[in-house]
Amino acid sequence: MAVIVDIDVMLARRKMGVGELAERIGITPTNLAVLKNGRAKAVRFTTLDALCQALECQPGDLLRWEPDEGSGS
Repeated sequence: MAVIVDIDVMLARRKMGVGELAERIGITPTNLAVLKNGRAKAVRFTTLDALCQALECQPGDLLRWEPDEGSGS
């Protein structure tokens, strides 16, 4: 997948655990892990907003795009 999720980077910078973040944004730790590990198919803007508020960051701090290897792009 070309979109990379860097939630773990921001969690480390904020010295916050997955459980604490999940509680702050109102989702289960399992659903947060799916998002954090890049296995989610989509993310709601409300969830992205809650993540940015809880981690005091911008959306670009959590998501970045990299071309797929071998895609020719």
